[in-house]
Amino acid sequence: MTASSAAGGDSAAGSRSRIVDGPASRAAALWRKRRVLLLLVRRDLKVRYSDSILGYLWSILDPLLMGMIYWFVFTAIFRRSVGEDPYILFMMAGMLPFHWFHNAVNGAATAIKGERLVRSTALPREIWVLRLVFSKGMEYLFSLPVLAAFAIGYLHGVSWQIVLMIPAILIQTVLVTGLALLISALGALARDVDRVIRILMRFMFYATPIIYGLNDVVRNRHIPQFLRDIYAVNPMTGIIALYRSGFFPLEFHWHVVISSVIGSIVALAVGWWVFIRLEGTVLKEI
Repeated sequence: MTASSAAGGDSAAGSRSRIVDGPASRAAALWRKRRVLLLLVRRDLKVRYSDSILGYLWSILDPLLMGMIYWFVFTAIFRRSVGEDPYILFMMAGMLPFHWFHNAVNGAATAIKGERLVRSTALPREIWVLRLVFSKGMEYLFSLPVLAAFAIGYLHGVSWQIVLMIPAILIQTVLVTGLALLISALGALARDVDRVIRILMRFMFYATPIIYGLNDVVRNRHIPQFLRDIYAVNPMTGIIALYRSGFFPLEFHWHVVISSVIGSIVALAVGWWVFIRLEGTVLKEI
């Protein structure tokens, strides 16, 4: 059974299917179609790497090269005063999950309008967004051996807080899903959404502790308190802190993590609500 056949099996009913407004009903429908979602994710990954010589290594090549560039700039050219040592491990622990965030949010603008089967199947429309979120999340999981290699290579110890990567992945999934639902609906109705998102992603890269650390902001008395409070509102700030805490325990701050949890839940609630409200309009446009 392929993803295409599973998706297309209900094509006749799909075009006449009633839009279900209740979150509970939609969540139940998604759960019933979980195997189809898995097939779609596997299809995406196979298509992306089937004709590639390097295979899944392409998923980590971009963040790895960018990390190496920043590592060279901040260690060989400039006198670095941010982050912790080993700096390449510190930076990659933030760069890799942000790459998942960046790719999923960027791709969300065309997740629905670029998919021909959205109107012709009875599948919950959220599946086409979740497919993107999970496939990019799988690419992040594929990149974890890179972190392990850097930790082993630098003989850097790992604390018990490494288990916090599990809630970090869950929280980031909630956040990315909410943003992707919101952006996918808006992107299907307005052409400029993808351009705006690309600009915002550049801003988010520097507004998130990737090339520097959370402590560089929290403990910097030269930064006004209200700016530090605004900085903590960025949900990715606490998520990156969770990812790094297994290698750099001092990066963990409870108040920032709690802010990220709340922000991610709000993002999911708002994104899903907008997606449901605009679904009928989106189906008429695509």
